[in-house]
Order: sequence, then structure tokens, then C-alpha cells
Amino acid sequence: MEEFRRSYSRLCKDNGAEPQEAVLKQLHDLREGHRKSKLDLATQSLSVDTCGALGKLLQNDILFSVVLLSDCMMSEEGSKLLIQGLCSNTGVRYLDLKGNNLRAIGAEALGKLLRQNKSIQSLILEWNNLGVWEESFSLFCEGLGANTTLQQLDLRNNQINHKGAEELAMALKNNSTLQEIDLRWNNIGILGGRAIVNCLSNNKTLRKLELAGNNIPGDILKAVEQAMDHNLDRQVSFHENQNRTYVLSKEVQNLKEEKSKQFLNLMDTIDKQREEISRNCRLQMTEAALALSEQKVQDLSELLTTAQQEQINLSQRQSKELKLEQQEAADRESKLLKELAASNDRNMLLRNQVDELERKSKTQQERLFMTKQELTNMTAELKLRLTQAEERLEMEKRRFKQSLEDSENLRLKEVENMSRHMEESERCLQERIQKLETVRISLEEEVSRVKKAILAERGQAEEEMMKAKNQVRLEMQQRMTHLEEKIRVTSQARDEAQEYCLQQKQAVAESQAKSNQMSLQMEALRRQLEELQQELRNKEQEKVAEVNKVRVELQEQIGHLQAERTAQEGLKEKITALERQIKVMSSSHREALLDREGENASIREKLRLKNAEINRLREEEAQRASFLQNAILAYVQGSSLGTPNPDK
Repeated sequence: MEEFRRSYSRLCKDNGAEPQEAVLKQLHDLREGHRKSKLDLATQSLSVDTCGALGKLLQNDILFSVVLLSDCMMSEEGSKLLIQGLCSNTGVRYLDLKGNNLRAIGAEALGKLLRQNKSIQSLILEWNNLGVWEESFSLFCEGLGANTTLQQLDLRNNQINHKGAEELAMALKNNSTLQEIDLRWNNIGILGGRAIVNCLSNNKTLRKLELAGNNIPGDILKAVEQAMDHNLDRQVSFHENQNRTYVLSKEVQNLKEEKSKQFLNLMDTIDKQREEISRNCRLQMTEAALALSEQKVQDLSELLTTAQQEQINLSQRQSKELKLEQQEAADRESKLLKELAASNDRNMLLRNQVDELERKSKTQQERLFMTKQELTNMTAELKLRLTQAEERLEMEKRRFKQSLEDSENLRLKEVENMSRHMEESERCLQERIQKLETVRISLEEEVSRVKKAILAERGQAEEEMMKAKNQVRLEMQQRMTHLEEKIRVTSQARDEAQEYCLQQKQAVAESQAKSNQMSLQMEALRRQLEELQQELRNKEQEKVAEVNKVRVELQEQIGHLQAERTAQEGLKEKITALERQIKVMSSSHREALLDREGENASIREKLRLKNAEINRLREEEAQRASFLQNAILAYVQGSSLGTPNPDK
């Protein structure tokens, strides 16, 4: 943080400007508080040089993840320099530019920021004028459409009209990451609201869209709320489907692993059986060789009687071994048969599970059929309602034509009256202009009075500072006199102790002990004197710190007064906005017919959304059925590979 502060002052000096004390103080406070992740310069009037220096420093900075620059009274050039510096930043996640009167140049710079920056997730642009210039706002919307990281956007009180809303709608069609957007207290109107509603069919990530205070009818607001709810439901269902597919894939993998293990076990058993069969063949060959040897023994019985006896013994031993091996083979065969029976039982259980799944799928199909019937009934009811609404619309159109004719007659009369009143209004306006000039003069006088009062308060504060300094000096003098008296008393006690030692020379041991005690007391007194001197120094430092605090408080009061002035200006702007809203509310009665047409459009959109949901449910059921069929086929193929042939 200290390096950031030094580099800021160095850049300001290189540009030939002095660094602002308020910015240096804020950076110093951040260094003391160890809040490295937050740069708070709110309500600090930043000059062009400071904005340029901060923009250069924030190009490659990673310390700050939150940057607060609200109500900084930046100029167009300053805001452009600062935003250009943030284009290449990779650490800032939250950016607040509230109440900086950003206009055409600021909107273009923000569009470039949204196109190039890849780290900002929330952007606050409340109380600016981005929507006044349409071309620059269109560039801002293009940057928003190309952005891939922004999740929250605040555009309250930016004077966005219906054309700006159409540009925003085009940006929302292309954007796929924005989740929350606030458009309250603008001038979007009916056309802008319809454009936003039409774009929501292509946007599936937006969760929250606030449009209060924009002279938008209730049916359009309801359609927006339904679209937001639909997006939320879609995201929830998407996550649920992902979890289900993950669980099902795990189960399928477990089944495949079990089947592969069973298949490997069966192959091992088959290999063992083949080895035993080869052993039996070898034994049969040995028996044939023994028979031939017996024939030879019969021919040579006279010569090889001893050899016959040995061969008989060997044959008996081999026969015993063969019997034992045959018994072991029979035991192994019985074990294998038991394992095969257990595997068959498992196969039966799995088949039962498959049957249950098929039954569940049938029940779901029946439910789908019932929902289809309900939807047909709902469509019939909605068609009846549509016919009734169309009849009402025809009646209202006739009434509206009559009212239009009457209104035209009235308008002609009103034009004549208005032409008369225009002259009177011009006179009244001239009188008001004169009155406003007098009010301006009075306000300037009040400002001068306030300045005089501030100067008087400063004089009073300086007088209080002088009084406090005098009081501190008097307290210091009193304490010094008190300490001198203590020193004098201690010196008298020391003299008395010396006289007492001279008088009592006979008691040497006692006098030495008493002298040691007195020396210890003297050391303690010296320590007390040193401690008192340190306390005096500390109190002097505390007084200096209190003086500095008083100066800082005075500066803060001046800043609060400036903030109150800005707040009063904001209240005046709010009053003008409320007057505009009152005028717009007077014209809302004429737009009742358009509202009813919007209701019909919303009903049609509801029908279309329900049809889309039905199609989505059909596709999900078809995917589930295909998934079950694939699982059953894979299981059947695995079972056909795993079950051994009975011929073997």
C-alpha cells in the first residue's frame, strides 16, 4: 500500500501537478487499517491529474478487488482516463461509479471497459446520464453484449428512453452471463418494455430484472416476472437433471463393473476346468501306457517279477491320487454350480428391477397423457376467453372512436384557448425569470454568509486551540512546582539522615543498614522523577495529537457541508423526476387500450410458454426412455456374456 501511495505522488509530480491531500490521507488510512482489498475514494472530488494517475496505477494492480468511486465529481476526461486504466486490470471484482454525471464520453469508455475487461462481476452506474446520447449508449450496449464476466449491473436514474431499451434488449440477447440488472426510474415506456419482453425469450441466464418507475404497464411487468421465474425454474431443473444423470451414470458404471467382475470370474473358472480336463487326459494316457507295460511284463514275467511289484505299488498310489483329484474336481464343480445359481438369482432380481422401471415409465406416460388432456382443456378455455376479450375489444374500439371524435372537437376548442393562454404564460414566465434571478442573488448572498460563518467558526476553533495550549502550559508549570517541592523535601530528608549518621557513629551496623535503605529510597525517587518526566512528554504528544484531530474534524465538517450541498442538488433532481412522473401518470389513462392489447399478447405468450414446456417434458421423457432402453440392452448383453453354456 505504501508503494501505491508513493507511485501516485510520483506520477502526479511527473505530470506537473501536486497530489491531492484527501487521496493521500485515504491511502494512509488504508495502510494503517490493513484493508488491502478495498480502495474507497467515495465523496472525494478527484481532478483530471489524479484520475489519470489512478488509471495508470490500476492497469496492472492486483491489490484491490473493490473500487468505490461514487460521488467523486469527475470530469469527462478524468472518467475516461480512469476507465481506460481499468480495461487491462485483472483484480477488480466490484466497481462503483455512482453519481459522477457520466455522459457520452463516459458511456463509450464503459463500453470499451466491458468489451476488454475480464474480471469485473458487478458494476454500479446509478445517478448518471448514460441514456441521453443514443449513439454512445449503443456503444455501451455493444460492449455489454460482448462481455462474458459481468453478473450484476445497476442502471438506475440514467434517463434511458425506449430506444436505449431496444439497444439493451439486443445486448441481452447476446449476453450469456448477466444475472441481475436494475433499470428503475428511467423513461423506458411501453415500447421499451415490449422490446425487453421480446428479448427475454432468447436469454436464459437473467434471474432478476427490476423495471419500476418506467411508465410500463402492469401486464408487461407480469410477463417479465414470469420470464424471470421461468429462467429460475429452468436453471433449477437443469441442475436437478445434471444431478440425476450423474447418479444414473454412477449406477450404470457400478453395474458394468459388477458384470465385468462376474465375467472375469467365469473366465477364471472355465480356465481352471480346462486345466483339470487336460490333467485327466494325461492320466488316461498314463493308464494306456500302464496297460502296454503290463503286457510286456506278462511276456517277461520270469525276468521282471520285482519290477512288476514296484509298478503295482506305483499304480496303486497313482489311483489313490486320481481318486483324490476326482473328488476335488467334483467339489469344485458343485461350488461352480452354486455360484451359477446365485448369479441366476441376481439376474432375476435385476430383471424384476427392469420390470419395475418399465412400470414406472408407463405410469409417467399415463401422467403425461393426463397433463395433455388438461392442457387441451386449458387451451379451449383460453380460446373462449380470447373470443370474449376480442368482443370486448370491438366494443371498446367503437367507444374509443366516439371518444376520439369528441376529443377532436375538444382539442380544437383547447387549441383556441391555448393560443390565448400562451401569451399570458409568456408574461408569467418572464415574471418567473425575474423572480428566479432574485432567488439566485439571494442564494449567492446565503453562500457568502455561510462562508463568513465558516471563517468565524475557524476563528473560534483557533481561539479554543490557544486556550487549550495555555491550559496545558499552566498544568505543566503546576506539576513542575510540585515536583520541585518533592525534590526539596527529599533533599531535606537526606541532610537529616546524614546528620543522624554522624551522631550515631557508635552503632555502625545499624547506621549502615539505614544508609542502604535511604539510598534505595533515593533511587526509587529518581525513578519516579524519570517516570514523571516521561509522562510529561507523553502528555505533550497527546496534546499535539488532539490538535491534529481537531484540524481533521474541521476538514471533515467542511466535507460534510459540501456533501449536503450535493445531496440538496440530488433532491432537486429527484423533485424534477417526480414532476415528470406525475405528467406521465396523467397520460396513462389514454393508454388503457394498449394495456389490454398487451394483456392479450401476454396470454398468447403464456400459451406459447406452456407449449414449449410440454415439448420440453416430451423430450426429457424420450431421453429417459432411450436411456433406460440402452441400460437394459447393455445389461442383457452383459448377462448373455456372463452366463456359461450348459454344454461346457
